[in-house]
Amino acid sequence: MVITAAMVKDLREKTGAGFMDSKKALEQSDGDMEKAMEFLRQKGIASAEKKQNRIAAEGLVAAYIENSTGSIVEVNCETDFVAKNEDFKTFVNGLAKHIALTKPADMDALNSSVCSCCNMKIEDAVKDKIATIGEKISIRRFAILEGNLASYVHNGKIGVLISASKQDETLLKDISLHIASSAPEFISRNEIPQEVIDEETRIEMGKEDLAKKPENIRAKIVEGRVNKLMAQKCLLEQPFVKNPDVTVEALLNGKLEIKSFIRWTLGEGLEKRQDNFAEEVMSQMVR
Repeated sequence: MVITAAMVKDLREKTGAGFMDSKKALEQSDGDMEKAMEFLRQKGIASAEKKQNRIAAEGLVAAYIENSTGSIVEVNCETDFVAKNEDFKTFVNGLAKHIALTKPADMDALNSSVCSCCNMKIEDAVKDKIATIGEKISIRRFAILEGNLASYVHNGKIGVLISASKQDETLLKDISLHIASSAPEFISRNEIPQEVIDEETRIEMGKEDLAKKPENIRAKIVEGRVNKLMAQKCLLEQPFVKNPDVTVEALLNGKLEIKSFIRWTLGEGLEKRQDNFAEEVMSQMVR
């Protein structure tokens, strides 16, 4: 059967595969579009498995809230270019919604669940995106909160999800933005583990500028420094980002309580890939 340019174009639009791969798939399937798509899917999944050892530290953080349930998810890819791809964005945002609606218990439960938007298991949908986009894609983590919720995502790089005792859309949106900007680690001082305080105390006690101070003076200085450091870690004690003259606690002023919050920065703790752009371009040319 003669494989026409129109057939190749049609297959490429349906699958996102390259010209030569689409042409080969149609030739292998004698022009049968469904078989050609299956051929590419199989080929894509095989190539996707080869990509699993690549470094993927770019990507997106997304959040979704519906019916008092909220989710936050981080999905990683290899390059910022792919992270800006509309297809990738749609996938990540759809995944956040799927998590909020289905409430999977863990990553295994998520991967084996079937997404209504594509009628595929999530693990298969990830492989399908790898085949289409051509980069390693991995769901790194997700979390769920319930109650009176608010979220804020800054350029897909920083994501915040908070739960409060009452709903106040404007106030909670401001607190979400503050958390994104100021990166607190705890809500209040009583949440800080003693080992964190002890470690900061040990570090401060060993600093050179205090070496010649009398023991009692040094202890007081260290206590003050550690107290200041702990205040910086606590949401309620931080100066409100929109008005540094008041603390977050003063801003809340008994209107509501923050029960919990999650703040994720894209790729935190992951090894970053260092690309040589010229070499990447050359590698694309010789394929």
